[in-house]
Amino acid sequence: MNANKLYKKLDIDFELDLCRDDWSVMDFNEYISDNFKKRYMGILLDNSQEINSVYTAVFPSNNVLNKILELGKEDILLVTHHPMIWDIRNTPVFLDINLKLLPKLKEQKISIYTIHVPLDKNGEYSTTINLAKALEITPEGEFYEYYGVKVGIYGKTDLKTPEELADKLSSRVGHKTKLWKYGSDEIQDQKVALISGGGNEIDIIQEILDLGINTYITGITAINEYSQKTHEFEKEKGINVIGGTHYSTEKFACIALCKYFEKLGLSCDFLEDHPVLEDLE
Repeated sequence: MNANKLYKKLDIDFELDLCRDDWSVMDFNEYISDNFKKRYMGILLDNSQEINSVYTAVFPSNNVLNKILELGKEDILLVTHHPMIWDIRNTPVFLDINLKLLPKLKEQKISIYTIHVPLDKNGEYSTTINLAKALEITPEGEFYEYYGVKVGIYGKTDLKTPEELADKLSSRVGHKTKLWKYGSDEIQDQKVALISGGGNEIDIIQEILDLGINTYITGITAINEYSQKTHEFEKEKGINVIGGTHYSTEKFACIALCKYFEKLGLSCDFLEDHPVLEDLE
């Protein structure tokens, strides 16, 4: 498929013109496209004229990029949720793509298209919707506006306790999760609120309280200087919080994206990465 034609279709289908984002902390080196520098989304590395196959990933990590390079193939599009790499163990927590890999990607005609806010925006392929699907939670409504779009959802679960829900999340993501048991032993009215990724903030918790919900699933729940007051607020208000890591709560959207590309007649595979368990506590 013609690369520019595909990029334009992605721009339209994921409504990039209706979204905004900010990745001004990036190192805008010579490899980053002028298009991305203007709007912080869309085509990040424009290295191909034709696209023969697509891969999806949450972050453009060394692990992910090396997997693609080792394929030895050309005319590949990597679609990532983020244009930078997340690691809560570092300062700053977002890291640039490895500069040493950029010329290799260009030589091998591997492009990167990135959709952060457009993929967080609630919809068929969105991060939180697909996390809810993985947990068999039936959506009933949406909440919390981020960069002008709604990214949170709330809905019904068949489970009755936060412990059961935390166990189910662990089974879906394939690693331990963290339950901060600040509230009741039961999930109130069996309703749960979710925001994948980094959603542990006081204004979000206030909206959850206003919805009459006492159990919340998100990605990053570690206690640090940034989140200490949020944890104190959750404890005061009796909100049970379950963390599943930034990567693992967002990967279901990138898995779902493969269906989108397959409908266009392109082969597509999701590239697994490693969760940062320090996201949890």
